[in-house]
Amino acid sequence: MDPLNPEPAAPAGDPATVTQHQVTVGELFRHAGDRLQLTWIAGHGGGGRLLTSDTIQKPTLALIGHLNFVHPNRIQVLGCAEMDYLRGLPEAAMRQAIQNLYATEIAAVVVANNEEVPEPMRAEAERTNTPLFLSPEQSPFLMRVLAHVMTQALAPSTAMHGVFLEVSGLGVLITGDPAVGKSELALELITRGHRLVADDVLELFAVSPDTLEGRCPTLLQDFMEVRGLGVLNIRRLFGETAVKQKKNLKLIIHLTPAEKWDEVDRLVMHARNRDILGVEIPEVRIPVAVGRNLAVLVEVAVRNHILKLRGFNPSLEFADRQRAAIAASEEED
Repeated sequence: MDPLNPEPAAPAGDPATVTQHQVTVGELFRHAGDRLQLTWIAGHGGGGRLLTSDTIQKPTLALIGHLNFVHPNRIQVLGCAEMDYLRGLPEAAMRQAIQNLYATEIAAVVVANNEEVPEPMRAEAERTNTPLFLSPEQSPFLMRVLAHVMTQALAPSTAMHGVFLEVSGLGVLITGDPAVGKSELALELITRGHRLVADDVLELFAVSPDTLEGRCPTLLQDFMEVRGLGVLNIRRLFGETAVKQKKNLKLIIHLTPAEKWDEVDRLVMHARNRDILGVEIPEVRIPVAVGRNLAVLVEVAVRNHILKLRGFNPSLEFADRQRAAIAASEEED
């Protein structure tokens, strides 16, 4: 235990730190601009504004004076109802409503349905350096897509060491001590038709309360290091279908050295669940020894986990069969 830190050290492979992400309006425009056909029509100086929430608002009540319903650093979407209301106001009242809206330190404004944007709104966006976008999409679709993009961008993340693959359609992270054979095992699985997501470092994002999305750092995409062979480009060696950029993490397989076999429950493959960013991920521990076909064991572990997800648990089935046999034997006696 570290004398400067009373908490016990995390086991090998456990996430060390949690990163809270921030995204600017400019970054959001680059991510969602094409999909939503956004046009940046005013307030170009505000691209560096930070977005602090994935909540997208419609400031209907704010336009009539209820400014406490508008939160700063969020995106405001103006649809047909809001624009019709503004256009129906006298000139002075419309200017005042627009000034009130922009005075709340909003991050950006998106006008839906290619509605005509009043000149006072453009002028106020320029004066306050608040980005103003125009889109042909309807406001419900705009809000749904923007919220999804924001959720992905702002999701808390952490990094873990190991090899992350898609095995039989399931996101599987292989962990273990250094030199235990993680990369060699991953290479064998790739030759059997499975797909590499990340080698050595995996970035995990909590994109929902019960979902962790694993992504490969940009610098490491397509590459794997294998002792004796060096750095390999998996995409060039095995083709486009051998790699994948991201996948939801569903199972951890920890390779256990032979001397620790006594710690593994022979009947219950899941030694424990591992808590990562508040999400419980099942973990299977597989003993490692010379002559064991680890690739086959991993494939079977994944198949067995899929069966459990469907409600079939072989350990429980075996226990039930034992109880039935004991009960039948007692009845015969």
